[in-house]
Amino acid sequence: MQTHEAQATKTSAAPGHETQPWAFTHLAPAPEALRKILARHRKEEGSLIPVLQEVQRRYGYISREHMAYIARELRRPLSEVFGVASFYAQFYLAPRGKNMIRVCLGTACHVRGGQKILDAFSRTLGIQPGSTTPDKEFSLERVACLGACGLAPVAMINAETHGRLTPEKVEALLASYRAASGAAAPVPPERNGQGADAAR
Repeated sequence: MQTHEAQATKTSAAPGHETQPWAFTHLAPAPEALRKILARHRKEEGSLIPVLQEVQRRYGYISREHMAYIARELRRPLSEVFGVASFYAQFYLAPRGKNMIRVCLGTACHVRGGQKILDAFSRTLGIQPGSTTPDKEFSLERVACLGACGLAPVAMINAETHGRLTPEKVEALLASYRAASGAAAPVPPERNGQGADAAR
């Protein structure tokens, strides 16, 4: 019977990545925090997923360099590490924004306009689900359920739940988070030279 790690590796591999588990002579010594994580798990069977989880908790995401260090220290093929990290939705391979937005598209939220809420976040932020704003203030995700069906449609920003949303409330909600962090609002297209006036 295949393990989850083996299934993930078989499903998603990194084309052209080094397949020898310890041929990483170009790497400098791993950062101290990463070395401590690896030392705690090095001798554990099935340690790859726990290591990836702990690295993500420490750094917020798993970079290609992190994966190379993990592969070298655990003596695993880099393609295997990449395969597992890219297989599971819980892992992020790029930096996330300061504020993580999760919009629910479960049954209750979908019926009550969850897609319109997601579209409003996407339009206001100028990004698609699964992306991060250029200023790294916000990341946007769609999720299957947030467990707050009675408040549908619902979104979570970090650990805060916002229920009974409407598209009109989204802009004000985002503005409040930007104000709290001192970040500037994105410039609308008609003001940054990309709107109708610029075409005249």
